[in-house]
Amino acid sequence: MESTTIEEWAQAFILSTRLSDKLEPSAPPKRFAADGFAGVDLRPGRPEELVVTKKARGFRGAHRSVLARARAAHTFLHHELQAAELMCWCLLRFPDAPKSFRRGLVKIATDELRHMAMYREYIESLGYAVGAFEVRDWFWNRVPQCQSPTEYVATMGMGFEAANLDHSERFASIFEAAGDHSGAALQRHVGQEEIGHVRFAVHWFCAFGAELNFKEWSKHLPAPLSPMVMKGRPLNRAARAKASLGQDFCDELEQWEAIGL
Repeated sequence: MESTTIEEWAQAFILSTRLSDKLEPSAPPKRFAADGFAGVDLRPGRPEELVVTKKARGFRGAHRSVLARARAAHTFLHHELQAAELMCWCLLRFPDAPKSFRRGLVKIATDELRHMAMYREYIESLGYAVGAFEVRDWFWNRVPQCQSPTEYVATMGMGFEAANLDHSERFASIFEAAGDHSGAALQRHVGQEEIGHVRFAVHWFCAFGAELNFKEWSKHLPAPLSPMVMKGRPLNRAARAKASLGQDFCDELEQWEAIGL
């Protein structure tokens, strides 16, 4: 993909149906379009190697076999792909958002691409390849419901990426139980880098005029999304605190779940 502006690069990355473009896109340009770029609502291209399914497949037994761990890592790689694409979607969807915010989205997208490369290397070390397992566009089916940058950072950063702080530590423990120390280290590495992504979302949530508390955050989740799908068990409270989601926020998140059940 050869692009001269960030917007062209972002659009090309989302739409491409070549696996090489998804796994190893060119570096993003440094400049935004001089005359602006009309906000667009896109759906992602999917290479033929990535078979999309609507039905979720659980991770039961991920500690017992190489196959199960490879399948789990393949799912995580696709999560990272969707995250990178949705960062690009946001900067295209809201062209009037501050440039510093949109540049931050590009930086996070490149982080997600780097995580994809790490997952790809790990999957291949287990004897599998990208495309060996079906994928599910779960985040793409939900995040584009956001109608403002505030809703986007509440949903993607403070919601799904914050939940990944919980999930990454849980799966690190699962992989360690299998004696897979490289897989566990990968989970923790990704989890540590997600802290900065969540902190970025919290910063802009406040910069866009929202108050940092659980009730305000919940109000900015587009229906039918709810806090129920934005946490793991157990909460990684230490990581969430580093990401500016403190004790009170975590307490209310757990209490909301109890009420929701």
